[in-house]
Amino acid sequence: MGIRGVFPPIATPFDADGRIDADALAHNIRLWDETGLTGYVVAGSNGESALLTPDEVVTLTRIARQATAPGRLIITGTGLQSTAATIALTRSAAEAGADAVLVMTPSFFGAQVHDAAMVRHYEAVADASPVPVLAYNVPKFTHLNLSPETVARMAPHPNIVGVKDSAGDIGQLINLRRLCPDGFSILIGNAGAYVSGLQIGADGGILALANVAPRECVAIRDLVAAGQAAEAARIQFRMMPVARAVTTAYGIAGLKAALDLLGYRGGAPRPPLRAADEPTRDAIRRILQEAELLR
Repeated sequence: MGIRGVFPPIATPFDADGRIDADALAHNIRLWDETGLTGYVVAGSNGESALLTPDEVVTLTRIARQATAPGRLIITGTGLQSTAATIALTRSAAEAGADAVLVMTPSFFGAQVHDAAMVRHYEAVADASPVPVLAYNVPKFTHLNLSPETVARMAPHPNIVGVKDSAGDIGQLINLRRLCPDGFSILIGNAGAYVSGLQIGADGGILALANVAPRECVAIRDLVAAGQAAEAARIQFRMMPVARAVTTAYGIAGLKAALDLLGYRGGAPRPPLRAADEPTRDAIRRILQEAELLR
């Protein structure tokens, strides 16, 4: 099973008591279902995965599965620090309706989890998983880079079907495509590398930007596939201030504020993260207006 297309790593809405807000999540998915997205990643980095319990990850998966229109994929983030815990959560997510899982590199012990140990970890998870496995390279958070050579070593496993690479390094994406077999999915996790990555053969993206600009992210992929990369780049240029606002500039709070402004239900992040203040919300509103996402 290759995984191709455009997926937002969706924000997790919480109610006033800090619990998962099922109604808000279903509302958001209904809106996203109208935009051409391929599916949704739940409990990813932008879904505050580090602040969720395993039971909450399963609950999110179940809610998303029930709310999502037929034909769209649900991918659940199940990467934990131990191989055994990752396997247990992966199995539970599959039972709750996940079509695939996204497994972040274990990082607490740093370089002690060397390349050979990383390959063994992913192969063990894939051996035990009832659904396909995507590796997830996000050095911004893990401070480890999953190299193309290491990914290529695990790529022959029949249940490791691809990688989400959020490093934003075009050279790394080129080497991933060069070293990994045809049919092994490469999904871009950094909006700045989106058009260039698609041009060198990436299969789509898992982009925070797709939470707030889903149609534009889908259009970029379609345009590149149609040989209209220049037009795709023009859209990407217009979206880049938005991409920065919902990631590096204002983080999870910025993403959720942008969702609120666009008619979704973002709400507040879970502590210790804090909600965007009014000056930040005003700045995000201006960015959305300049990008022609908000009037």
